[in-house]
Amino acid sequence: MLNRPASLTALFLAFTRLALQGFGGVLAVAQRELVERLGWLSKEEFVETLAVAQVLPGPNVVNLSMMIGDRFFGLRGALAALAGMLAAPAFVVLGLAIAYGELARHPMAVNALRGMGAVSAGLILATGIKLLPALATNPLGRALAFGLAVLAFVLIGLLRWPLVGVLALLGGGGMLVAYWKLK
Repeated sequence: MLNRPASLTALFLAFTRLALQGFGGVLAVAQRELVERLGWLSKEEFVETLAVAQVLPGPNVVNLSMMIGDRFFGLRGALAALAGMLAAPAFVVLGLAIAYGELARHPMAVNALRGMGAVSAGLILATGIKLLPALATNPLGRALAFGLAVLAFVLIGLLRWPLVGVLALLGGGGMLVAYWKLK
C-alpha cells in the first residue's frame, strides 16, 4: 500500500526539499524521494506520471510536482507542490546570480559549473537505468521503449532534428502502439 502526504504542508516541504537537492538534475532525486523514501508513488506510477509531465509545456519536474499535488489534494495540492518547487530555489538562484556576477571572471568558478553539468547528466542517466525494471509492465515493452529512446537520441543528438518534431513523431507513434496493445 502506498503512502500519501499527511497535509498540504507536508507536500510543500517535500517538494521544497526535493527542489533544493537538485542542481539541473532533479528527476534523479525526485524518483528517490517520491518512490523510495516517501512511498507516494510506485515505480510504474512515477514513470507514467513523468511521461505525461514530459509532453506538457514547462519543466518536467514542475509538471510532475503539480500532477502529484493534484492527485492528493486537488488544485490546492498542485499549488502547494508548485510553491514548494519554486519558492526556496528562486531565492537561491537570485543569490547565486548576484555571486556569479562577481565570480564570472574566475576560471575556477566557470569550471566548477561545467563539472556540475556533467554530474547532472550522470544523475539523469542513473535514474533512467534505475527505472528500467518499470518498463516490464509498460505496454510498449522494454525492446520498443529502448528502440524509441535510441531513435530519439539519433534524431535529436546526431541528426539535429527539432525536439517538437521528434516528440510528435516518436511520442505520437508510441502512444498509438500503446493504445493498440492495450485494446
